[in-house]
Amino acid sequence: MKTGVEVAARTDIARHCQYFQIDRAQVAAMPHPLPLLPYEPSNLASRLLAGGQRVLLCGEMGIGKSTLTAELARIILSRGRACLGITADPGSPDFGLPGTVSLGQWREPGWQVLAFEALCTLDAGRFRLPLVTAVNRLISQAPPGLLLIDAPGVVRGIAGSELLTGMVELLNIDTVLMLVRQSKPVPLRNELLALPSRVLAVHAHPEARRSGKKARARKRTERWQAYLGAAHEVMLNLSDIRLIGTPPPVDVPDAWPGRQCAFIDAGRTVSIGEIIALQGGKLSARLPAASETTDVLLLRDARTEKNGLLGSAEPFASSALQYLPPTDVMPYPRADYSGGPRPVAKLNGAFAALVNGVFDDPLLHLRLRQQQRSLLFDLGDSGRLPARIAHQVSDVFISHAHIDHIGGFLWLLRSRVGGFPACRLFGPPGLIGHIQGLINGFLWDRIGITGPRFEIAEVHGDRLLRARIQAGLQNREDLPEVRMTDGLLVNDPLFSVRTITLDHGTPVQAYAFESRAKLNVDQTALKAHGLSAGPWLNQLKQCLVEGDREALIRLPDNTSRRATELGVRLVTVTPGEKLVYATDLADTAANRNALTALARNADIFFCESCFLEADSEQARRTGHLTAQACGQIATAADVRQLVPFHFSRRYETSPEAVYLELTAACSRVVMPPKDSLQGCRKET
Repeated sequence: MKTGVEVAARTDIARHCQYFQIDRAQVAAMPHPLPLLPYEPSNLASRLLAGGQRVLLCGEMGIGKSTLTAELARIILSRGRACLGITADPGSPDFGLPGTVSLGQWREPGWQVLAFEALCTLDAGRFRLPLVTAVNRLISQAPPGLLLIDAPGVVRGIAGSELLTGMVELLNIDTVLMLVRQSKPVPLRNELLALPSRVLAVHAHPEARRSGKKARARKRTERWQAYLGAAHEVMLNLSDIRLIGTPPPVDVPDAWPGRQCAFIDAGRTVSIGEIIALQGGKLSARLPAASETTDVLLLRDARTEKNGLLGSAEPFASSALQYLPPTDVMPYPRADYSGGPRPVAKLNGAFAALVNGVFDDPLLHLRLRQQQRSLLFDLGDSGRLPARIAHQVSDVFISHAHIDHIGGFLWLLRSRVGGFPACRLFGPPGLIGHIQGLINGFLWDRIGITGPRFEIAEVHGDRLLRARIQAGLQNREDLPEVRMTDGLLVNDPLFSVRTITLDHGTPVQAYAFESRAKLNVDQTALKAHGLSAGPWLNQLKQCLVEGDREALIRLPDNTSRRATELGVRLVTVTPGEKLVYATDLADTAANRNALTALARNADIFFCESCFLEADSEQARRTGHLTAQACGQIATAADVRQLVPFHFSRRYETSPEAVYLELTAACSRVVMPPKDSLQGCRKET
């Protein structure tokens, strides 16, 4: 009688033959489905002792890996062999602390911890490379003996595949033991069959069950709080510390309390504790007595939340992009539209839309939600934007004055007749003259004082040369020169915009938009503390925004509390987001270094990807990036999402080639739906 796993595997082979149009005889030499061994720890221990020194135990969460690891260790020790173990699941470790991986030696009645390495995360799938690296450091400290490695329960998708193959290759695993539930297919079967190691597929114990999410959270929290029971407070200057991992922004101090943290020396963990607060450049943390500190501090996303449970903090990342724009951002394509995919990014407080798609003129519309305000990055063909958007544009950021980047100014000029406030334009040297020339190309004898008004600023190094121009007036008004610090163009209560100058054979500006962090009152926490809403909440948020954390806030019951205390208990922080826009730049070392620095850790990176590497000579001659160069810059900057655009028209019938080259250089490329690529081909 065949098991469900064998039946599923044979079905896979049949589908494989049908899909690739090959005969079953041709797959006779292919690896056969893995035979399943019964759950017999004594027999398994004999197999392990017969050969191999490093054993990786795998399987889905709750399948009994930790229980089997302990049983095997007890049996192996009873047969006169030393047995060591590594618990490599930071979320639910069998021994040691949550947020770490630990090395132990089996000594009845259980594991004795010999060493540990901090990860400061409970998410093995997201931080799989740091996890494998930490396990490798523990292996180097292990005394002689058979080593059992209890792997995380990540056995699906890319994370499961990379974790399995990475651990086997980098840790020199000679035996992989995969636990499998009855009637279910073997997880990662193809990856297992491709491994150079011995693979044993074993039936899971029939009573193995995954505990509930809340139960796991309570268990890890109890272990963590017991560890911190005798902790003391240490105070450090943040300026003396090098932060590594994925720390929250230092300008969002409310995101720091409760974060698991570890002090590192020469790549090894010295001590681990929990952040109390970040205030005035001072960092306070709880550490066990006699713990050492260093100048390197590791933080990721493990955090004790306001409910007291140790969990994973929300990552500081923007939401996913989409390709069907909301109607208040831009209209749907006209019948003659052929610009290819038009990505729309949804930020916490804004939408960012590439109005003309990836092939047509550059024009990024950033719509600030609930503000009736828009920002534009470049001014290519604007015919697809309604006039009401032009009425609400407050700032325009021009990369340079080639016609496909500034030709849409005439739409803006015509749409703003009627006494609207001055619109600010920023760009490279010469922009004032270009705008004045465009305005002077028309007769303005009938508009009176309602002519469109513009304030133009040219970037000259760390200086802004400025002028005010109003259509219908003969002379422009030169404004006082402004000095910039660190490229800061706009410092608005809602956002900031910085710029750098790049080379395209002519100066070109790239821009970084950063929204401010937002404070929100946690209504559940408010009720839990028996407090009612009122004007005092606005006062609290204002004090927190202004950094006046020692201010006393009078509550509805006429008592007073410090702002920092109330903030920790009642206020959640939605961090700001960073969007970077860069187009038309030559692939030079200076351009790469400058743009990488500007785009560092950006949530969304809009970057030109004009040519394929096969056409690199054309890219060099015209001062543009190839898809490969675009992807490499995004990878070096560690952006969260790369949105490529400004593709050469020569690829209209094969846009997939551009995306293929991009994804080979960067894993963060936002891919459009296949039907949008097909639609592009039909319309061209």
